[in-house]
Amino acid sequence: MAYRISKEFHFSASHRLDGLPQEHPCGRLHGHNYVVELELSAAADGLDGVGFVRDYGDLAPFRRWLDEEVDHRHLNDLLADRNPSAENLARWLYERWLPRFPELSSVRVSETAKTWAEYRP
Repeated sequence: MAYRISKEFHFSASHRLDGLPQEHPCGRLHGHNYVVELELSAAADGLDGVGFVRDYGDLAPFRRWLDEEVDHRHLNDLLADRNPSAENLARWLYERWLPRFPELSSVRVSETAKTWAEYRP
């Protein structure tokens, strides 16, 4: 792939991770101010007539969905089939939005200013 674009989004949510030792802080209910980055890609000859991989404005439905369905929610309820780690959250978002954005090449999720998890099939 020759071109990549990305856009960053923010939301806040709580979660609790199962399967950790009892003393591990992530096993307790806690929250994060998440950052999500969607990356979209196109081949060298895959830009649209304007010269875009995708118009950034086309990502507005993702922003609205994130605000309405994910922001200030408990991620254990949303990701009921998997532990809501940053890694699993990145994959869940990728799988959910790939049908709408076929150019989606990766999703990155940050729980803190110093940590990122990425899902790139």
